Amino acid sequence: MEKKDPQHQDQLFFSDDERHGLYKTIFNRRDVRGQFKPDPIPDDVLSRVLYAAHHAPSVGFMQPWNFVVVRSQQVKQNVHSAFVEANDKAADLFETEKSKTYRSLKLEGILESPVNICITCDRQRTGPNVIGRTSMKEMDLYSSVCAVQNFWLAARAEGLGVGWVSIVERKALKEALAIPSDIVPIAYLCVGYVSHFFDKPELETAGWLKRTPLDDLLYFDQWGEQRNTEEDTLVSQVVDDKHFPGEW
Repeated sequence: MEKKDPQHQDQLFFSDDERHGLYKTIFNRRDVRGQFKPDPIPDDVLSRVLYAAHHAPSVGFMQPWNFVVVRSQQVKQNVHSAFVEANDKAADLFETEKSKTYRSLKLEGILESPVNICITCDRQRTGPNVIGRTSMKEMDLYSSVCAVQNFWLAARAEGLGVGWVSIVERKALKEALAIPSDIVPIAYLCVGYVSHFFDKPELETAGWLKRTPLDDLLYFDQWGEQRNTEEDTLVSQVVDDKHFPGEW
């Protein structure tokens, strides 16, 4: 009988504590805006988080990302000014009551966070033909988004808060960071230690939107097919697990 290599088994499965840590990180990740502290981020911590981002999956292993680390208050101020302009325009797009709620929300921590990081995508990094991108040209962009998620989860595991600033015109952001014309900014992130993390996402707490039940979002085999007899057990399990995040 073939003997199982314990080390190989450890590579296949994680321990209960390791799985618990992963789920805890995922379900306690928050978009942070107003709780940043001025405390500096140690280089070893920021390095680990950047390495986590750099180890994201990428189409054709092209690794299209760069990381622009922003500490300059002047550069932050330039980005913040671009945010204010875009935010004022955005508020006018919502109906009266929603607009009031929108204007009451703090939607960035650009100046308060000690470090801002822009994650970008170089769509030409490995040439015009990339394995896995021949049919879906946008896969390189999705790859850089994976780097964002890796960064965010690693940061949360390190006790760092992250806020994604998306309310800014791309042209203004590129000008503020001197990003070349052929490079795409994917995410502008505010990063730092925080006074606290909220139990739920701020927009959920503010009543902007509620979390959609997972079982309302499941289709099987074809779009719009929500259930068949073979999937009854999975749907039932999903319903039973609706409080699963709360356990972690």
